[in-house]
Amino acid sequence: MNKLILTTAALALAAGMSFADTVRMGTEGAYPPYNFINDAGEVDGFERELGDELCERAALTCEWVVNDWDSIIPNLVSGNYDTIIAGMSVTAERDTVIDFTEEYTLPEPSAYVALSADVNLSGAVIAAQVNTIQAAFAAALPGVTLVEFATPEETISAVRNGEADAVLADLNYVAPIAAEDAGLVLLDKQEFIGGGVGMGVRESDNDLRDKFSAAIKSMKADGTLNALIVKWEVGQPFP
Repeated sequence: MNKLILTTAALALAAGMSFADTVRMGTEGAYPPYNFINDAGEVDGFERELGDELCERAALTCEWVVNDWDSIIPNLVSGNYDTIIAGMSVTAERDTVIDFTEEYTLPEPSAYVALSADVNLSGAVIAAQVNTIQAAFAAALPGVTLVEFATPEETISAVRNGEADAVLADLNYVAPIAAEDAGLVLLDKQEFIGGGVGMGVRESDNDLRDKFSAAIKSMKADGTLNALIVKWEVGQPFP
């Protein structure tokens, strides 16, 4: 009986250790080409391919978790997953709440999409996704009215249905949408806000942060990160 109890306890401990060694990768699944849900119902995109490679290089077992953007930082902090890998720009404000790894994309411009190239952005109603660097930027513009939405798709819909004069979002997100929709225009004006994109981790998870940073650096060094950046068209390659 004692042997059975000890064996059962050992199995439970091993299972617990195995579970603890599984890193849960939190993403939005709604921001192509960075991350999206494909026809098979799976997380796909630049960050899925990148994240899988980083986990392999860091010798970590990883699983993917989808979470709405507006609660993605609070749910990381509360332990619902272990990382954020969701097109999140590194900012000083976010860095006071969570830590970031090495950046895996360079800073990229934000751009406006509207129904007409003649739209007057001074005093315009600007749509942006909630809790983004674009929302914070638009909120500080004099005379501009910011309308925030939970998903990026809703910001585009707001322009199409007349709720907003323009959308402000990452150029890599809005440019393909404007190119495929004859009713939308990508404006020439661009805004340079925020830093590059990195993985977010809890402030207490220094070892995990360092493992992923080392893996990102190794991908930079051997050229595989730049190859993914070019493949998914998510910005300029690292020099």
